[in-house]
Amino acid sequence: MLFMLSACDLGGVHPIFPDPVSPNGQGIYNTYVGISLLAIIVFVGVEAALLWVVIRYRRSVQPAGYVPPQVHGHTGLEIAWTIAPLIIVLAIAVYSFVELQKDFLPISNQQMTVIVSGHQFGWDYQYENGVVVHQEGNLAAPVVPFGVPTHTLVKLQFRAVDVIHSWWVPAVSGKTDAVPGYDNFSWLKIDKAGQWRGECAELCGAGHASMQIIVQAMDRSEYDAWMAKQKSAASPSASPSPSK
Repeated sequence: MLFMLSACDLGGVHPIFPDPVSPNGQGIYNTYVGISLLAIIVFVGVEAALLWVVIRYRRSVQPAGYVPPQVHGHTGLEIAWTIAPLIIVLAIAVYSFVELQKDFLPISNQQMTVIVSGHQFGWDYQYENGVVVHQEGNLAAPVVPFGVPTHTLVKLQFRAVDVIHSWWVPAVSGKTDAVPGYDNFSWLKIDKAGQWRGECAELCGAGHASMQIIVQAMDRSEYDAWMAKQKSAASPSASPSPSK
């Protein structure tokens, strides 16, 4: 099924894994595909062995009273089918751990930092210049996009003000929990303009389904114009003094 979905002109393995647009999203995608391939190999091997036993020792071709060879107490076989799964599971664990360490530990070489705060039921994005973009939960229309410039390494710092939320944009990165009283971290670097959607992936209350996420990557000039508009909206010009 993995290959059938990949072959379709859908981009990525939809709907959970669209085409990644950030390196950490690509890393998680590669991890998923690698583990899936290994699982398929194990599944095919086990099913093939089971099918061979069923056909080879089926009753219709055996003499009356035939008993297949018994392997109870076969030390070598028992060691093999204990060690092999252990090696496979440990390999998956180490591979996944290394990838997750790259994706969710704080980075120090970021070009900008955005603090992402989850609340019932929406997201706030606080930029270093003080601008805050509010994504309030809405099922009737798209939410306000969270804007980032292309070709820019953005550090994401997650927190929550009420209950646990989980920020997830499949094309960008893995799920990152926003926890009250504790900061989690991730990052993104998107090299092409576009919009990508996500949602809160942690059941957080009655309005959970409305917690949409839209990430919009823009070329630097477009981003600068967008940011200037956000600043203007946040700081309206002062009203003129009344005439004397």
